[in-house]
Amino acid sequence: MKIAIAQLNPTVGDLDGNAAKALQAREDAGRLGADLIVFPELFLAGYPPEDLVLKPSFQRASRDAVMALAKATAAGTGPAMLVGTVWPEDGKVYNAVALLDGGEVAALRFKVELPNYGVFDEKRVFASGPMPGPINFRGVRLGVAICEDIWTEDVVECLSECGAEIIVVPNGSPFDWTKPDLRLNIAVARVTESELPLVYVNQVGGQDELVFDGASFVLNADRHLAVQLPGWCETIQITEWEQGADGWRCRQGERAMVPEADEAAYAACVLGLRDYVDKNGFAGVVMGLSGGIDSALVAAMAVDALGAERVHCVMLPYQYTSKESLGDAEACAKALGVRYDIVPIGPAVEGFHAALTGLFEGLASDVTEENIQSRARGVILMALSNKFGAMVLTTGNKSEMSVGYATLYGDMNGGFNPIKDLYKTEVYRIAKWRNSHAIADGKGPAGVVIPQRILTKAPSAELRENQTDQDSLPPYDALDDILECLVEMEMPVSDIVARGHDVETVKKVERLLYISEYKRRQSAPGVKISARNFGRDRRYPITNRYRDAHLPGELPPIGGDAPKMVAPREEGEPG
Repeated sequence: MKIAIAQLNPTVGDLDGNAAKALQAREDAGRLGADLIVFPELFLAGYPPEDLVLKPSFQRASRDAVMALAKATAAGTGPAMLVGTVWPEDGKVYNAVALLDGGEVAALRFKVELPNYGVFDEKRVFASGPMPGPINFRGVRLGVAICEDIWTEDVVECLSECGAEIIVVPNGSPFDWTKPDLRLNIAVARVTESELPLVYVNQVGGQDELVFDGASFVLNADRHLAVQLPGWCETIQITEWEQGADGWRCRQGERAMVPEADEAAYAACVLGLRDYVDKNGFAGVVMGLSGGIDSALVAAMAVDALGAERVHCVMLPYQYTSKESLGDAEACAKALGVRYDIVPIGPAVEGFHAALTGLFEGLASDVTEENIQSRARGVILMALSNKFGAMVLTTGNKSEMSVGYATLYGDMNGGFNPIKDLYKTEVYRIAKWRNSHAIADGKGPAGVVIPQRILTKAPSAELRENQTDQDSLPPYDALDDILECLVEMEMPVSDIVARGHDVETVKKVERLLYISEYKRRQSAPGVKISARNFGRDRRYPITNRYRDAHLPGELPPIGGDAPKMVAPREEGEPG
């Protein structure tokens, strides 16, 4: 028996396009002698379809698409199709897999375990299916467990007890730093318990903040890795199976090297950006290139994602922009081969100052005037976007977004941010990685694309004379460790202080994290890299008086007057 793994990139809501992609994949797999082709979870709808599932017309259209695909298998030639779909039945809607064979829907199986944590919200839109039995496919009993169904033992145990011979797992499993190892460990646990081989089929591609890395694989019953597909690319892989005295076994096939660590993170940012731009129909991107590390890394990612001809970089200097920044931005643009323009913002900034002179009379200059510079840059970039149809990329990192070191309607302007979930220290590390590596499908040049001085000079927003980020923030290595403790691990202040951090610094960072929620709600979407990104993973209230301010031995105050609250002004938020 030959089973084809269709590691493909669907588009959410594009039922016709996804069906056409499935038919082409079936044709390709048929030429390679496949008996069955397996698609990822909810392939026809695209994953995750979110509240599209609640739309009756979408439910009907999904069912019609399945029935039309089934007809393509009527001729009796070519492989059967195991395809993920939205399936309405008896007033409920299921996350389903349909076996299409002989011109009909030969079998349906519904997802049992609906994830409702982190980025997942499936209980909102789907009904849980009953415990499944195996599907009889041409004399072979296939046990279908859909994604989350293998994260606990119940579904696979039921399939095993009912006589399944091979476990097939269609997935829509998004990437984060820890996910590849975690997936493999879960699959090994199910194989160990069931003593059955397992086919893990994951989608690839970007969908809003989520990015899917593919990296599908096959484990034999002895837990041996028989097949490993590459990450970050579409592929159709034939797996060959033999039945022996001990059951079915997959012959040794390709075992690709799957990118890890910084390479995987870079690939995720590039693929997420590429699919966001292309699936939403933008001609290209435009962005500010400041001569700093964040914009330089985003420019490199944009070129690798789209090609230099679709990336427009603009330097927007003012009186505080250093000669070094002008030179570094130009050198970066030249190394990447992008269009590069210089648009001074002086006339715009002075125009705003003139308009506000009467209202600001007698008041000292402060962060207000600094933010006018950032907002002038934002207006210019949005004007270029409106005029030429390119989407504005924003370039703030997770450290800045955590503590509000960003200007609303200024450097936060934009449609997408590929480094939104990377801390500043990670930005530096990944930029260094890119200077000495290239990803497989990158469209940019090899070699050094981020000038060395950008990697070594002190980071600065350059909104006042001799400014550095550390005028307002702790050193980034300390800040990022504190933030990771607060955001990813939800550690109490006392435990963070015990790691060696200054207590007042930790309290300040915690306060900035909480009062900046209103900014993050208005920020552009960006690629999810960590296990806890801002947005889908971490949903904190904007209005929030909680502070974990007491240390061991201290008692929190009870009763008395309510604490005075400071309005979440733009404290320390130069663009």
